[in-house]
Amino acid sequence: MRKITKVYTRRGDKGLTSLVGGKRVKKCDVRLEAYGTVDELSAQLGMLVALMAEDDAERPMVLEIQNTLFNVCTHLATDQSTTELYPSARVPEGAVALLEQHIDQLMGELPEAQGFILSGGTQAAAQAHICRTVCRRAERRIVALAEEAEVGAEVQQYVNRLSDYLFALAKKINFNAGRSEILWQNACK
Repeated sequence: MRKITKVYTRRGDKGLTSLVGGKRVKKCDVRLEAYGTVDELSAQLGMLVALMAEDDAERPMVLEIQNTLFNVCTHLATDQSTTELYPSARVPEGAVALLEQHIDQLMGELPEAQGFILSGGTQAAAQAHICRTVCRRAERRIVALAEEAEVGAEVQQYVNRLSDYLFALAKKINFNAGRSEILWQNACK
């Protein structure tokens, strides 16, 4: 791996950036909104990892998710009509099934749901909920991109399942900390 010696290039100063393969597009392009939101999600997951207990059994999974999201960003940053996907632009085989396995395990360790819950509890659980909502936004951006460009079905499946995982993780973090969920109270009764 070579050392990065210069962070700025000045090539984006006029509102354009390069996709994988070199194609230049506006920074407000739907493609950039998609992979930029996934990048934001990865940053929020980094904060989640920082807030999780060092011995939390799900911590390695969250780190693995961040790595997979880098693949997702590369996928979304590739205009497949002009550039072939690199192997690093693919969701690893079995990644969706792994999320499902973790969701089932986490939910199986929790008491039955009592109703709709509000985001909160511990700092780590609240951060997991923030990650979940950013993930849902990323999914919406990916769906918008898929309406006008090729996006692999596995990318959409992975991001959809990831938000479910983050919901289950938030619940599990609160449960492990002995914090009760904050239940939604219908104000319109």
